[in-house]
Amino acid sequence: MQETVTTADAGDAPRARLARLIAGQRFQRTVIALILLNAVTLGLETSQSVTAEYGTLLYAADRALLWIFTLELALRIYAFRARFFRDPWGLFDLIVVGIAWMPASGPLAVLRALRVLRVLRLISVVPSLRTVVEAMLAALPGMGSIVLLMLLLFYVAAVMATKLYGADMPEQFGTLGDSLFTLFQLMTLDDWANIVKPAMEADPYALLFFLPFILIATFVVLNLFIGVIVESIQTLRADRDSAADSAARAEAHGDAQAVLAELRALRGEVAALRRERGGQPD
Repeated sequence: MQETVTTADAGDAPRARLARLIAGQRFQRTVIALILLNAVTLGLETSQSVTAEYGTLLYAADRALLWIFTLELALRIYAFRARFFRDPWGLFDLIVVGIAWMPASGPLAVLRALRVLRVLRLISVVPSLRTVVEAMLAALPGMGSIVLLMLLLFYVAAVMATKLYGADMPEQFGTLGDSLFTLFQLMTLDDWANIVKPAMEADPYALLFFLPFILIATFVVLNLFIGVIVESIQTLRADRDSAADSAARAEAHGDAQAVLAELRALRGEVAALRRERGGQPD
């Protein structure tokens, strides 16, 4: 939740008080606790034995929590008005809760499973989670070059693997598509030994092909993704710290200007009193 209480709310006392209440730590912790409780109830619904014995209670708890989340959104919309709809996280909460109100019967029965998306509201409530998601979204443009590099690496390696090992291992490298899938499996280190060993039995020098590919694809390219995301998180935090420092300096400057203005006013009043006393007869 990124809505903030500003001085514009001061003219509307009920909305200002409600906005301060919603932005308070106690309210936020209560929302987090309710989201976690909802996550537990949704998880219990996956157990047939628990559902058979406590299904009615779980359903009642789920509906009650849905009404509470809806009321919370209504209060936020009332308190922050247009600012709520300009906040992407507010729209995210609105969509997640709105999905739960859609009918989950007939062709829309699949929407019943989407109720668990309400647990994702923790991202919008917990600032640290929100920072990570925002950093990942901000890092997407920088990942384009890494994705292109990975595609080139996979394509070149798949063509080579098809030509080198397609005849001996047709299931893994018989076609270009099979080679791409097998190389992706190697990148994830999923049962890679059972792929490399048969290739080495057919060609003792196969390790000279597979080992560099695994090292580059797994330990270099994937770490580039991690590096871009970490850098994005650091940049986002630095920008926020800089913005907070600028706001603090601006507030301090405004306070200093206000103090100077009051001093000038006091000096003017003192000068006026002196002139009045100087004009009076002894």
